[in-house]
Formats: sequence, structure tokens, C-alpha cells
Amino acid sequence: MKGSTTTDSKSLFRAAYENRYTWDENFKGYKGNFTFEDNHQIVNGLFTIASDLKPKVSGVKDDQIVKSITSQLWEVAIHRVRRTFDEVHGLNTFEFGEINDMGTEIIVGGKNKGDRYRVKDNKINLVYRHIHGSLINIETKTTIDTGHGYLSNMYSSQYLDPKTKNPIKQLTNFEDLFVQLSDSNYWVLSQRVVDMEKSEDLPSTRVLFKFTDLQNL
Repeated sequence: MKGSTTTDSKSLFRAAYENRYTWDENFKGYKGNFTFEDNHQIVNGLFTIASDLKPKVSGVKDDQIVKSITSQLWEVAIHRVRRTFDEVHGLNTFEFGEINDMGTEIIVGGKNKGDRYRVKDNKINLVYRHIHGSLINIETKTTIDTGHGYLSNMYSSQYLDPKTKNPIKQLTNFEDLFVQLSDSNYWVLSQRVVDMEKSEDLPSTRVLFKFTDLQNL
């Protein structure tokens, strides 16, 4: 299979891409309460994500915590945006690579040459992608089925140097929980645990984000 440039590789990847859970064009946003917890403090506040997906946080004076909550909500929301396969990958080519326990490797050429993915059971289990001058490696360990596509809920992420491929940030492990908003088909984040592993220069850290009283706008 390795090196094959048949349409089968594109079809396999397209099917997994289109199996991801996303929000439709009718999504108007939602709001709720949040709790931020690390080794030093517990902080509570309010948040809103409007239809433009831009989070707004209130009730917190610490700018770093506001930034942390905002970035987590934005990161989750931006991955719920529904963009067609051709919009994202229309200028790319695909071929099969190696197969291992994580699935079938898809090697990208064309516009995003150098990117790689792995597909197994109609899900994307590995993302190896160049973005904003960095290289990110994301490995999905477990997923949940919403009935309208899958969501990754346990995965790891690490930024690499694009040239040397060496890590430039700590390995980060995520564990996410999702709930379905009442009176809708929209699934949203209810809890995220972020564990950053110890490196030569930095200690390990653990941060907990909880999102409660979630309501449609």
C-alpha cells in the first residue's frame, strides 16, 4: 500500500475528516459558569461564546486566568467549525504510508506537503501538521460518538521544531468531557484536564477547567 496515489487514500481520509463532530450553520453560541483550578488556587467566573465563536470571560481579575480560559474555549470552538473537505484539503494530494496500531498513514502532498495523518475505524488518530511556523504532533487515544460524528476526548499534543523535529514545548496530555446542550443537538465541553509533563527545564503541571450551567444563547 505504501506509496500508492490512488483515490482510495483520499477517500479514506475524506471519510474520517467528515466523520468529525462539528456545529452546523445554525449554531448561535452558548454560555455558562467556569471553574479554574491548579495547584495554587481555585477561581470561578462566567463565560459566553457567541455565534462568532469568540469567548468572553467575566468575573475574574487575573489576566492570566482570563487568557487561559479564553484560549481553551477558543481552541475547542474553532475545531467545531464546519468546513468542507475541499475547502481545507482541495489543493492537497494524498498517498498511503505505513500501517501500525494507530492506523493507516496518509501522507500529504501539494499545498500542505509534509503533513501526515493516521486513520483507523473512520477516525483521524494522528495529526502531524505544520501550522504558524511550528510543527504539531497530536495523538488521539480515545473518542466518543455523539451520533453526529466523533469527538476526541483523550489525546496528547506536542510542538516540534519544523527543521530538527525535536520538541520545543512540553508534552501535554488532555482529557475532555462533553455534554449535549438541552433542547439541541450541540455538544460542548464540560470539563478539561490539562497535564503538562516534566521536561529538563520545567516541572509538570496540572490544570482543571470545569464548565457548568451550560445554556444555549
